[in-house]
Order: sequence, then C-alpha cells, then structure tokens
Amino acid sequence: MQITLLKSKLHRVTTTHSELDYEGSCAIDSHFLDIAGIREYEQIQIYNVNNGERFTTYAIRAESHSGIISVNGAAAHKAEPGDLLIIATYATMDEKEADDFKPIMVYFDKENNITHTRNSIPVQMQQHSA
Repeated sequence: MQITLLKSKLHRVTTTHSELDYEGSCAIDSHFLDIAGIREYEQIQIYNVNNGERFTTYAIRAESHSGIISVNGAAAHKAEPGDLLIIATYATMDEKEADDFKPIMVYFDKENNITHTRNSIPVQMQQHSA
C-alpha cells in the first residue's frame, strides 16, 4: 500500500511579494528550499494563515539568503505581502519506507529568519485545551 506523508514544511513564513503579472509559481529563498529539501519546480501546497486560502503551485528559486517569498501569477490573488503562509510538500511511499521517514519542518520569525527546525511535532503542541 502507498501512503502520502508530509515531506517538508516552511511554517509561518511571511509573504514578501505578490506578483500578478508574472508566470505562475512561488519564488522561495534558495536557502529555505535547501534546508527543507524542496526541489525547484516541485509541487507545493500553500496555506494562508491570514485569510484561509489553500492552493497548489510549484517552487522556484529566489536569491539565497534574501528572505523572499513571492506568490506569483493567478495565485497572487490569494496572498499579499505580510501574510503568514505554511508551505508544504508531500511524498508518497510504501508503509515500510514510512516507518523510518521523518519530515523536515522549518520555522520562521516575522522577518523570515529561520528560528529552528524539527522533524516531529512536540506532544504539547498536539494537545487541545478543554
């Protein structure tokens, strides 16, 4: 059986540009792509924390260490500068591969500086208050 798991995530990264008159995609700081293991032209899912929009596009490389997160083309209607985004990729694998797989999750501050990385979500973050 094949299952789909979270491969990588850029968590609460801030949109820096929204370019409607641009060929589609999302330009992402190359350093962020490398840290998260996201390939150029790889399909990405974008979840906009500010407005609830969820959409699919692909990643392209922006200048390394620039902090750029530019939502381009038609997707520019779904995010504007300052919006917080979660950018995720997924991988399909068999259950044996999944047993040892760990995602790469990269966390950011409001200026798009990486604060830390994880490969699991701590238990206290998973609990809901009553």
